[in-house]
Amino acid sequence: MNAGFIGTGNMGKILIEAFIESNALKPSAIHITNRTFEKAANLKKEYPKINLYLTPEEIARQSELIFICVKPLDIHPLLVKLSPYLRKDQCIISITSPINVEQLQSIVNCQVARAIPSITNRALSGVSLLTYGNCSPSMRKSIEELFQAISNPFTIDDHITRVSSDIVSCGPAFFSYLLQRFIDAAVRETEITKHQAVQLTSEMVIGLGKLLESELYTLPTLQEKVCVKGGVTGEGISVMEAEIGEVFEHLFQRTHRKYNEDLREVKEQFEIYE
Repeated sequence: MNAGFIGTGNMGKILIEAFIESNALKPSAIHITNRTFEKAANLKKEYPKINLYLTPEEIARQSELIFICVKPLDIHPLLVKLSPYLRKDQCIISITSPINVEQLQSIVNCQVARAIPSITNRALSGVSLLTYGNCSPSMRKSIEELFQAISNPFTIDDHITRVSSDIVSCGPAFFSYLLQRFIDAAVRETEITKHQAVQLTSEMVIGLGKLLESELYTLPTLQEKVCVKGGVTGEGISVMEAEIGEVFEHLFQRTHRKYNEDLREVKEQFEIYE
């Protein structure tokens, strides 16, 4: 199956690299373009067999799956431009959360889906979030198999799109920030070097991930096993309980507020074009 990528920024590039590394797609089956052409040209230097094109229309002519990896407000005019070149056996896959499959279907006559990836997919792990529009069973199977090669795909409904994306797609950045603060505090408060703290923290996180993957412990039981009554871990947990407060509630409130702003902007744009 030929796959086209319109947009080779961070997430577009991550998807392409992951699909190639997992052998889900051969470089020769990948067709790319980017508004800043140099970015796409640099990717072709890494993978010479990738097919490089100047315009999105050329991608539409060549590809069965067409990944739209551009900013939300760029999607409507792009799809209007592509629409005359699309066939019913093709599928548009948007990777942006504010635009739903019904909005995509209002512009194009081909099949549509939404796939929200995570940076963890670059390591062929983590979750990808899928929402299908008017896809045929065979197209759904093709998309599912493609994402199974780089992730654990979850099919979600619109009403949990933002929170699911917060956990899966934004989560690595959120927890990377917390881990960096953890490391910085260790260096400030003790005699450990930053290199040592980074190394130990990284190995701890990798081990924690493997432990959870093994399903030997749930998150609560893991805390119980480590947190011995009256011990050092308990003292640390008591500080976190006292000081973290409602930080995560506020985080979800803020991301949902921004998401709702994006939804309004996208809706207004679609109404203007209608």
